[in-house]
Amino acid sequence: MREQKRILHNGLKLLAITFLVSCGNPANPPPPKWTGENLPATAAKPAPKPAAPKPEAKTSLDALRTGQVPTGGPLKDINFNFDSAALSDAARATLRANADWLKANGSARIQIEGHCDERGTAEYNMALGAKRAQSAMDYLATLGVAANRMSTISYGEEIPVCKDKSESCWAQNRRARFVVTAAK
Repeated sequence: MREQKRILHNGLKLLAITFLVSCGNPANPPPPKWTGENLPATAAKPAPKPAAPKPEAKTSLDALRTGQVPTGGPLKDINFNFDSAALSDAARATLRANADWLKANGSARIQIEGHCDERGTAEYNMALGAKRAQSAMDYLATLGVAANRMSTISYGEEIPVCKDKSESCWAQNRRARFVVTAAK
């Protein structure tokens, strides 16, 4: 039995050596076949296509990280009454104008940010901000803007545009903000 294993082992070694010797590099390899994918380094390569410009999303969080105030884009913010996610007549009019812009710019995607004033707990304001963003998104959808072009996020009271402790300041912070994030 031991003798058979040794013969088999030596036979496998001989087979492996024969295989390696027969598969070695030929003395004169054939010249390469050049295609569009493997042009030689000396061949002139076509200039790369310039990438389509990507709109930079300037969310409220991006602005906060850079120490800036969020700036407006092509879409206008809407404001809400205290402790409410209901759309006022003025908010509906603004949303109709935003919907018209979105319909004219069919490849644009938006993120709707829900914001609150500082009154109330952080948890309550996060939930209220989410309701405000969702309310705006739902209304835009009824105006014909595809829901898959919109997303929502709530920042609650965390990113105010005004930090004074006054009703006029708090009214500015109770808002939904619209950020054009990308194009298809």
